[in-house]
Amino acid sequence: MGILAQPSGWRGLMLLCLFLGLLLEVGAEHIRYSVAEETDEGSLVGDIAKDLGLEPRELAERGVRIVSRGRAQLFALNARSGSLVTAGRVDREELCAQSAQCLVSLNILVEEKMKLFPVEVEILDINDNTPQFQLEELELKMNEITPPGTRIPLPFGQDRDVGRNSLQSYRLSSNPHFSLDVQRGPDGSQHPEMVLQNPLDREAAGVHHLVLIASDGGDPVRSGTLRIRVQVVDANDNPPAFTQAEYHVSVPENVPLGTQLLVVNATDPDEGANGEVSYSFHNVEHKVAQIFHLDSNTGEISNKELLDFEEYKMYPMEIQAQDGAGLMARAKVLIRVLDVNDNAPEISVTSVTSVLPENFPPGTVIALINVHDQDAEDNGHIACSIPGDLPFKLERLVDNYYRLVTEKTLDRELTSGYNITVTATDQGTPALSTETRISLTVADINDNAPDFHQDSYSAYIPENNPRGASIGSVQAFDADSGENAQVTYSLVENTVQGAPLSSYVSINSDTGVLYALRSFDYEQFRDMQLWVTASDNGEPPLSSNASLTLFVLDQNDNAPEILYPTLPTDGSTGVELAPRSAEPGYLVTKVVAVDRDSGQNAWLSYRLLKASEPGLFSVGLHTGEVRTARTLLDRDALKQSLVVAVQDHGQPPLSATVTLTVAVADSIPAVLADLGSLKPSVEADEADLTLYLVVAVATVSCVFLAFVIVLLALRLRRWHKSRLLQASGGGGLSGVAASHLVGVDGVRAFLQTYSHEVSLTADSRRSHLIFPQPNYADTLLSMSQESCGKKDFPSTPQSLVEDKNDTISQVNFLSEFLS
Repeated sequence: MGILAQPSGWRGLMLLCLFLGLLLEVGAEHIRYSVAEETDEGSLVGDIAKDLGLEPRELAERGVRIVSRGRAQLFALNARSGSLVTAGRVDREELCAQSAQCLVSLNILVEEKMKLFPVEVEILDINDNTPQFQLEELELKMNEITPPGTRIPLPFGQDRDVGRNSLQSYRLSSNPHFSLDVQRGPDGSQHPEMVLQNPLDREAAGVHHLVLIASDGGDPVRSGTLRIRVQVVDANDNPPAFTQAEYHVSVPENVPLGTQLLVVNATDPDEGANGEVSYSFHNVEHKVAQIFHLDSNTGEISNKELLDFEEYKMYPMEIQAQDGAGLMARAKVLIRVLDVNDNAPEISVTSVTSVLPENFPPGTVIALINVHDQDAEDNGHIACSIPGDLPFKLERLVDNYYRLVTEKTLDRELTSGYNITVTATDQGTPALSTETRISLTVADINDNAPDFHQDSYSAYIPENNPRGASIGSVQAFDADSGENAQVTYSLVENTVQGAPLSSYVSINSDTGVLYALRSFDYEQFRDMQLWVTASDNGEPPLSSNASLTLFVLDQNDNAPEILYPTLPTDGSTGVELAPRSAEPGYLVTKVVAVDRDSGQNAWLSYRLLKASEPGLFSVGLHTGEVRTARTLLDRDALKQSLVVAVQDHGQPPLSATVTLTVAVADSIPAVLADLGSLKPSVEADEADLTLYLVVAVATVSCVFLAFVIVLLALRLRRWHKSRLLQASGGGGLSGVAASHLVGVDGVRAFLQTYSHEVSLTADSRRSHLIFPQPNYADTLLSMSQESCGKKDFPSTPQSLVEDKNDTISQVNFLSEFLS
């Protein structure tokens, strides 16, 4: 049954929603109630929930409340019963004075829909005011010759009630001379007049006392009285006469105090006291008598208080002129107050939204605004506006209500807040305006991803950097605020040479500073490509990427590496050949070197660091070519030792050296032949050198060195003889004189320098002769045998090949001599 009943329930709910929608759309239809004045607080005025089509509990849920303008809140909503009740004492006379109908307007706001429902409450009059006269006693003077039928206007009573409760009738106390006649004006007002019925006789009665009674039509009836004292005087046959029956004047409400507004004038042709006229107010309200002053002698009317158009727009009054004998005349005066634009518009703001997310759609209501101006006509016509450069607009509703709404979607990144100035301006001259400010804060949403300053970054780090060194930094800016703008940095995982990127580089997640986790080697890799991700802390988080290229800068950490001549691993020494017939510039050899660094650190230059014969050879600065600098002479030593330095252009520069041994001979066999043809000229050279040194140093040193040389020469000769006697069994080198071996200094140096492996080329001009360092005799023997097998070597006897033992002994002798 519940399932079957559900469609009808939904249908009823849909009809109710449709009805409420139509009711809210109508909006402008008035709801009208009535309530008697002076009712107790909380008295029922009307069932507002029923008239709005709502249940009582929905009033609070939908934000239904009263918005009205006034000094006091007269009505309130009872949320429990859903009815409109009185909020305090309601006095119709205070609200509407003598108006026939008293309507109090208010508006019911349904805040959920931002809809206004105008409500009018009619305040019904009750008989709570008694008719009253302005005077308690009226004194009249009447001439005894006053003819019967004379009418004397009497003050009329005032009753603040209206309708049946207002003043309805007058009656006069019984008197044989006077009767009462009530005249009705065009507007229905009653004007009591006392009519003289019988002639007066001052001698019979000098004073007559009467009572005028004014009664209303209430239940019970209320009445007020006026005592009338009529004094009978002697004859005065000319009453005063005004120059005009009615006086009209219009004055602006801002006239200063004491301004002469109007002068009334009445004349009396009588003489003496009967012709003296005095002026007084007649039948005026108490408020009028407080505002205006009437000069009793001149008839000048001036203001004692400031006029206010908003309080009274018109002041009717009656002026009475009376001569000394008691005759009177009356004239009407109408003072019209002209409105002056002296009231600025009033602005009241309700339902203000102070914080608005930036993604709210256009048309979102920010505030409900009501404007009012107490002035009239153009002075009270109001135009409401806001600055045109703001993304808001004003929508006019009923009864000078406006709605401030968004005109487009807000963007906090462009403007985070607005101070909206609402200006209400009237159309008076000069125009008056009032301003009020509405502050609106635009709340942030995560609609902006972090933005890097650059799409790609470049960072440079010198090789051999310490671990943990800072490489550089990246920075991203997020236009959002708060957590939506907190950026964290991370690296996109990748591999570099088979290892994870995280083992090379790390990044500070808060600052974006990158650090090296290992020392980089320019010779292993020169650059690295990586991606940095910047993510915010919004919900959901947004991110962006930027590429970073890390360049490793070369440092001068590699000394030049000499490729040629190479250093053998077996302890042998290489020799370059320079023929004695070589001309200057002859290419002897070339030093080849490389540097693993790059750029300036790899620019190499060559220079001759040391030479046994200075000036004989030169080295190309950039080519490393070793060339002869002059023609070779016979006096030049057989073996030339050159030290070549190779240096890069780094800071500081690094260098490497290589020692070259150059044998001055046309071929390898010639080297061996020169060993047997050497003359003992070295001794003379040494003597000459010693002489130079002795001269340079001192005479004592010369004597000492000569003694040492002679002693060494004698010991050397004796040692040579002993060695020759031991080798007398073989004839390998017995034919060579000892003096022939004395000048082999070049060969000795040649043999002592290199320990490279044997390398013999087919070029006879550039043959490399390598001697094993451990045993020079074996090497020389093998080279001699090989050379003899290819060429004739006349200075080498055949016994060197046949008798191995004798040859070894002879070569050992040569080796020991050279060493």
